[in-house]
Amino acid sequence: MIRYLRHRYSKIVLSIVISLSYFCLSLGTILGVGFFWSGQMVKAVEPSTSHPQATATSNQLTKQLPAQDIQQGRQYYATAQYESAIQVWQQATQYFATQRNVLSQASVLSYIALAYQQIGNVSEADIAISASQQLLNDDGLQNQSNYWSVLGQTLTNQGNLQLLRSQPANALNAFQQAMTAYTTANNIDGILRSKLNQTQALQALGFYRRALTNLTDLEPLLIEQASPLLRAATFRQMGELFRITGDIDQAQHVLQASLDIVEKLDAPAELAQTWLSLGRIAQAQGHSDQALDYYQQVIAFAVSPTLTLKASVVRLTLRFETGQADVTDSELADIQNQLTHLPISRTSVYAQLDLVRSLLDFSHQGLSSTIPSLLQQTLDQSKKLGDSRAESYALGYLGEYSMQAQSLSDAQSYLEQALKIAQTIQADDIAYRWQWQLGRLLAQQGTLDMAIATYSNAVKSLQTLRNELVAINPDIQYDFREKVEPVYRELVNLLLTPSSETSEISQTNLFQAREAIELLQLAELENFFREPCLSVQQQIDQLVDATTNPTAVLYPIILPDRLDLILKLPNKPLQHRSTPVSQADLDARAEELINKIVLPYNYTLKEAQAISEQLYDWLLKPVDTALAEANIETLVFVLDGTLRNIPMAVLYDGQNYLVEKYNLALAPGLNLVDPQPLTEQRLAAIAAGLTESRHGFSPLESVRTEIERIQMNLTGQILLDQSFTQAALEKEINDTPFPIVHLATHGQFSSDPEETFILAWDTPIKINTLNRILRNSEQTRQDAIELLVLSACETASGDKRAALGLAGVAVQAGARSTLASLWNLDDETGALFMEKFYQILSQQNTTKANVLRQVQLALIQNPDTQHPRYWAPYVLVGNWL
Repeated sequence: MIRYLRHRYSKIVLSIVISLSYFCLSLGTILGVGFFWSGQMVKAVEPSTSHPQATATSNQLTKQLPAQDIQQGRQYYATAQYESAIQVWQQATQYFATQRNVLSQASVLSYIALAYQQIGNVSEADIAISASQQLLNDDGLQNQSNYWSVLGQTLTNQGNLQLLRSQPANALNAFQQAMTAYTTANNIDGILRSKLNQTQALQALGFYRRALTNLTDLEPLLIEQASPLLRAATFRQMGELFRITGDIDQAQHVLQASLDIVEKLDAPAELAQTWLSLGRIAQAQGHSDQALDYYQQVIAFAVSPTLTLKASVVRLTLRFETGQADVTDSELADIQNQLTHLPISRTSVYAQLDLVRSLLDFSHQGLSSTIPSLLQQTLDQSKKLGDSRAESYALGYLGEYSMQAQSLSDAQSYLEQALKIAQTIQADDIAYRWQWQLGRLLAQQGTLDMAIATYSNAVKSLQTLRNELVAINPDIQYDFREKVEPVYRELVNLLLTPSSETSEISQTNLFQAREAIELLQLAELENFFREPCLSVQQQIDQLVDATTNPTAVLYPIILPDRLDLILKLPNKPLQHRSTPVSQADLDARAEELINKIVLPYNYTLKEAQAISEQLYDWLLKPVDTALAEANIETLVFVLDGTLRNIPMAVLYDGQNYLVEKYNLALAPGLNLVDPQPLTEQRLAAIAAGLTESRHGFSPLESVRTEIERIQMNLTGQILLDQSFTQAALEKEINDTPFPIVHLATHGQFSSDPEETFILAWDTPIKINTLNRILRNSEQTRQDAIELLVLSACETASGDKRAALGLAGVAVQAGARSTLASLWNLDDETGALFMEKFYQILSQQNTTKANVLRQVQLALIQNPDTQHPRYWAPYVLVGNWL
């Protein structure tokens, strides 16, 4: 499908057809329902033996007189003059009734139903669509040439009505039936419209990824045969879904395909729609000025009131987000004026909700005083439309506004009403938000147990969305740190807050807090990858309790006003400690430490040790005694936040570094991928590396030495320089299932998956591609990759969450262990480090964590490499055995 977009769409012969507006539906910012009518006028039914009532004379009149009414109605509809459209279409249906032209009458009745939906008269829309269906129930009509197309059209409009009533599952069924009808009629445009409508129903159900698959699986020939405007609409919808699911590059590509088509047509509405979508892409890329220009183009074009309103609202929101101080009352007044002149419709209702969301998030120059009246108007209109999602949003926003105004009783009432509606329609993607806000309100009121229960329900709602959370709602996806992460952290904060009766935290609360952080880290990785992460096979607790080498696991949890520690010792209850340090102070010291270690020539060793000692006091000193009493040999960290960027080995107690006391490892969560020791007979590796400058990166001259020294200690296969291509690496990993994969090449870890990669000779291999290569090998090998080594990687400069990329590699690659560097060592030291690592690994029957420690201790004892800059960057993630 995507290949077709790249190579075929520009070759299609374009033709002008009649088409009506297509509006993109999305959860959280729903701006309209997609209507796809037939691109041609429905022809009159020809006389037949089963329906002899239509004469030749009436057939000719049908073609002439109602055609003008139908076309005039379409023009009224396109300019939002819905009542006028209804009036002329009703004239057409009366005429068709007198002529007993059943199919044409049924077709126009379905048009009338759409217009009634737009003005909020759902009961009349129901009557019209039911009348259309009743006319079509006559089996004798099935022999008529246009029967199946008219049936498809009526089913489509029934589905639109069900979407309006927040019945997406029923709508999906109607759209699927419509597709069957259009397929029977061999109506290419109808088939494609049905696919697009099914996509919207899937979005309304919260299944954005399935919605995207629904479009990308389309046969290229189907799209090629469709009308140009419908192809443009398909590409635009696909682009929106790629944007929502995080593939911005692909989104831009298919939106450009849509733009290329509509620029050659006399289709101003479609052109403006595509500009609006491209503006959203520019906004997602951080190109605010470009996005504002696109939105302004749509506004200046003034092709339709609804598009102008959409662009005005999203432009105002972006101006709020970018902190533009010149936002004035007149801009808000202009939008309100636009709303006043639009009939009640889904478009206007969701535009008002978007506007209120912006005013709630970015209170500016007293503009938020308009919120109550806007929301009351929205609430009334959503009830009239029968749109339960919009009603839930309006009530929920009223609750949030009341909380800001400290009207807690009103806030609780509004939020409970909003939650009840969201749960009734099974909209977990918005239910979690009201549960979260209710939890906040209850905590503010001091009812701790009820607050914890409500927060826990919010987390459960998020977990039900797990497979789609990364693409469930643009509102969630783009604001993960603001609208998902706080739910988990605020729950943990409550769980680790002592009650008034005791200062001790119960074991139940400790387990729940630890699980909540685990779920947060999993959600964070899934948000990073835009797809569900792998399930894992063994809990750390079971491994700690069963291992012969005394092992402990420490969970530092960063909260706004403190650092909480949960310690797991072998066969003992969880222990809890708390350090009164703010998140801001902790983050600042962590960043300062990294700077003083990575840039040793700018700072003295004592300066680095002073910062390291402060962090040791916060993280380790509270549990020192407990670790000593348990005779712990291996200490495993499940790190949180900015602490992921720090190698724990460098923490300093005033006399010794932490690595001088313990074997150290990191775990990405409470679970590991089937941890097993690495046996001597399995010591074989695929080693790949670059020595020459490629793609703007400096040469790594010592990589050749590094690879040669690996060969001295291990058997295996070598890919060096020109032989190290992406295809060659994939082939070797699939063909030779060695337990170790060693990549000695430039690489970068980042919080952006597009900026997380390793460098091959022919191309940078991005993280998703690398993970695919490593995961695909599982189909041809009996065991998982035991050890993945990334020996010349570094975290992205200035990215506080860069180590998320390392965690992502460790989790998604499926390797039991990953050894990687957080910053790039000088070439020679890196080669020496790896030589010692493999030498010890091949000669001693010990754990990988102990091997890493021995190498680091050897470098510490060498005056030339005693600075942490040289020995600290390597971290072991996953199985430490």
